[in-house]
Amino acid sequence: MDMKTIFSSKLIEAVRYSGLSYAELAKKLNITKATMSMYKHGKALPSLETFYLICEYLDVSADFLLGKKEL
Repeated sequence: MDMKTIFSSKLIEAVRYSGLSYAELAKKLNITKATMSMYKHGKALPSLETFYLICEYLDVSADFLLGKKEL
């Protein structure tokens, strides 16, 4: 699998367990819902800063979002 696909599947999993909606997460990250949708559907990857914030807000490790570890 390519990195966009891996990140997308892990993002979906992390959001499911977080209790946040995609819209709430997008607002916290200061990105549009369209950008969040691109991450969710494997069409784009976040910047390093946004990636870090996703880890923080979803309380997951970078290794998890990169497919290196499980929850």
